[in-house]
Amino acid sequence: MKSLFSIVLILIISCSYSFAQEAPKPFGAVPSERQLKWHETEQYGLIHFTPTTYENKEWGYGDANPAIFNPVHFDADKIVAALKDGGLKGLVLVAKHHDGFALWPTKTTSYNISQSPFRNGKGDMVKEFEQACRKAGLKFGVYCSPWDRNHPLYGTYEYVQAYREQLKELYTQYGELFMSWHDGANGGDGYYGGARTTRKIDRNTYYAWDTTWQLTRRLQPMANLFSDIGWDVRWVGNESGFAGETSWSTFTPVPAKGESKAFPGNLDQEQNPFGTRNGKSWVPAECDVPLRKGWFWHPEQKNQVKTPEQLFDLYLKSVGRGAALDLGIAPTTSGLLADEDVESLKGFGVLVKETFKNNLLSTAKLTASNDRGKSYAAANLVDENWNSYWATSDEIHEANFTIEWKSPQAIDFIRLREYIQLGQRIEKVTVESFENGKWMEVGNASSVGACRIIAFDKTLLAAKIRIRIEAPVCLTLSELGCYTKVKP
Repeated sequence: MKSLFSIVLILIISCSYSFAQEAPKPFGAVPSERQLKWHETEQYGLIHFTPTTYENKEWGYGDANPAIFNPVHFDADKIVAALKDGGLKGLVLVAKHHDGFALWPTKTTSYNISQSPFRNGKGDMVKEFEQACRKAGLKFGVYCSPWDRNHPLYGTYEYVQAYREQLKELYTQYGELFMSWHDGANGGDGYYGGARTTRKIDRNTYYAWDTTWQLTRRLQPMANLFSDIGWDVRWVGNESGFAGETSWSTFTPVPAKGESKAFPGNLDQEQNPFGTRNGKSWVPAECDVPLRKGWFWHPEQKNQVKTPEQLFDLYLKSVGRGAALDLGIAPTTSGLLADEDVESLKGFGVLVKETFKNNLLSTAKLTASNDRGKSYAAANLVDENWNSYWATSDEIHEANFTIEWKSPQAIDFIRLREYIQLGQRIEKVTVESFENGKWMEVGNASSVGACRIIAFDKTLLAAKIRIRIEAPVCLTLSELGCYTKVKP
């Protein structure tokens, strides 16, 4: 009896082990916790609103009288509500642009919102936007421009200290931030406290970014740094709103053309849209693009607002390529969004929400050619949980899914998500439809990452499809779906 009991126990342990195989080992660079949270955000807004709006310019010179900044109908809740209707999950507020005007009552410069008529000189627009975001469930971030065309000390060490104090105020007074956003515009002509002159700086050394980033990490450890010289998130290399057809979230920095090779943070902008296969670091791309032609509101651009269809196309080419969509939003001089902007955002939100609401796989038979065990079965692909995933055995680097319905389905998109906690692995996806007794290729992709949306040129009618994927190591996926586009 003891021998029989031992045999049964061994069988039970063996079976249990087969259902509880070890997770795959990470492959290459992997995202940090804050980067994973950023990937989940997918799309957010970038708001430009300073005295430059009232000057009808794109870049303020730094000499505008604060008295012109008087948005009498400003309502942060209404602006944030429009962003939420557009499906945006976060907001990055330009707390200070190149003109140097601060939207909060900073102690570092008199050129701030307290010198304007807004809220009778007692306003704090950063606080109002932050509170509106918290109330609506949107993430909040800030952009504080390092270039200041108004500050009299710009170009000196004292200004760098003042700039860090500005960041410190923003980091400590407005709750947790999901992004600390910075761009590459630095130095040039300006007002500089009344001195109309040009001040040039070496952007690679002047700000001593390593020290500044330490401040960010200490005070806002979950804030993703977006910048071209020190970052968690890289610029995609254009302001058109799309990433490369092949898009890697891994990146190996190289000196930009004409820049010093001694400075390791510069990027090769020609490579930014695509990333670097097997790059040393996880640095995903942000695709920034304004809703209108410009980043600031201009009355003459009333008919240049991107349509919901245009925004949806950008969504497919940004979020749908493993990047994020950062949409430029510009309030009018009244302090609200123009009606045409609100309507476009709303239409865009409906397109995305309704298109990806119903996964056609919920009524299909899904069969995987291989899995790693019960904990990594194909059922994990349709449970709407990004933290569960399908995986193959270590020796399996090519696998496929067969999907069958009882009747033909109208399919416009296939969406895949890798389990990026273990790295970006997949380098080939082939979609096939079973037609006239044989498999016919109907779509493909050369990378997946956090999200990959394969869009068909015309609606695919199929009762049986197959998706083949390949990687240099074992495969992982956290989500798979087939969708039909709704009519706008």
